Amino acid sequence: MSQPRLHLDADTSMRALQKALRQRGHDVTRTPNEWMPLDASDEVQLLRAAVNGRILFTFNIRDFQLLARRFPQHAGIVLAAQRSWQLTSLIAALDNLLTQTSAEEWSGQIRWLNEWHQ
Repeated sequence: MSQPRLHLDADTSMRALQKALRQRGHDVTRTPNEWMPLDASDEVQLLRAAVNGRILFTFNIRDFQLLARRFPQHAGIVLAAQRSWQLTSLIAALDNLLTQTSAEEWSGQIRWLNEWHQ
């Protein structure tokens, strides 16, 4: 079983979040990067994250629920309501998610970050 790899979409792309998760040993990318331009559409972000074998984390709930139906072969989507989270809580929950799950169980899955909130 391999560790999941995460991509922070344009809505969740915080340097501090990426840095904190990397310091905890996780493989995390964010928009923008060499394979994801800052102005990438939601569709492009989902598809490129999938091609790179990365779960996509987003606050953009409605749009990504629709995209997941159109593209069911994605590498996984984690949803969270932005108003419900502080940075420290995001770090802890995403650390739990990345520690407690495997990449294999995420294929085609949409899950709520609340599952890993303590």
